Amino acid sequence: MALAAPAPTPTPTPVPPASETEQQARLDQDIPQLLIDNAIPSVSIAQIRNGKVVLVAAYGEQSDGVLATPATLYNAASLTKPLTAEVIMRLASKGEISLDEPMDRYWLDPDIATDPRHALLTPRLALSHRTGFPNWRDSKDGLKIVREPGVKWGYSGEGYQYVAHFTENKTGTDFENLAQTYLFKPMAMTETSYRGKDWFEGRIAVPTNAAGKALEPQIASRFNASDLLYTTAYDYGLFMVGVLNDQGLSPAMARERSKIQVSMMDEMCQGKLADSCPPSVGFGLGWQILAFKDETLLMHTGKDEGVFTFAYLNRTSRDGAVILTNSDNGYKIILPVLERLNSSAAFLRFLRGQMQ
Repeated sequence: MALAAPAPTPTPTPVPPASETEQQARLDQDIPQLLIDNAIPSVSIAQIRNGKVVLVAAYGEQSDGVLATPATLYNAASLTKPLTAEVIMRLASKGEISLDEPMDRYWLDPDIATDPRHALLTPRLALSHRTGFPNWRDSKDGLKIVREPGVKWGYSGEGYQYVAHFTENKTGTDFENLAQTYLFKPMAMTETSYRGKDWFEGRIAVPTNAAGKALEPQIASRFNASDLLYTTAYDYGLFMVGVLNDQGLSPAMARERSKIQVSMMDEMCQGKLADSCPPSVGFGLGWQILAFKDETLLMHTGKDEGVFTFAYLNRTSRDGAVILTNSDNGYKIILPVLERLNSSAAFLRFLRGQMQ
């Protein structure tokens, strides 16, 4: 891929208000050493308070000898999925598609053409991980429906690819153009792309394994609805602000987004884990939902080889954060960052329980 064109002018990062200045100072003081202690080359953070991006910070090195900055681009990994879901929900809000229509009228993968259960597949099932597909198809046997659609949660990147193909075929527009029209342009997300671009040059956070060895960055040459979107923490923060504001969604669709579509209590809250779990945990449309007694949070994580990413939104307090790292060890810094951002105590307790 030729990398010649200049990078777009980065969007100016916000100056933290007085209430966030102390938090920024704590990050500045603590994060560099935490990166060293955990063998994480870099991290980029965007914090949301009261529905606005109020703090953006980057620490460490995006590659050997090159400092990370707020303009550094990270592989979002599975944080790609909430963006894909957002585009689809905005289309559904406009009446372009329905979340509950059978997708086989416009898209049927040849691998499952002889399985009559393909008629059960809908966008809602895909966005809530209930298609019955595995995470990824087998390289030899192709795509299979491995469990009854709609019955049980089962994480699936293939489900997101499937609903994206359906959306493209029904609208007659490729998904990247739909994303530009319905999400990236309205949210002023100028530094986000599903595929490699010339302006990536010199800006990529190089992935690293747990031992600190640099790996070759994975850059998509074709659209992937589930993975490999590149973005900055600030751009992703802008997207999250749109989610908090239900921008581009009808009132009915906004309610659907915050509703648990399928329970995950069996997967996440059994045994000792129950002590730190909220009363309800499940998956909604694009996001995991944590329904505590006094607050509701949306959360997603991402993991590729040499990459770990994390995002959450508190629907009640209208706060949140996105944390992007270029390391298999990236998960180790999530709690320390959230603690320094004064995240919800109940949420922190839940995360500590999950990480035991």
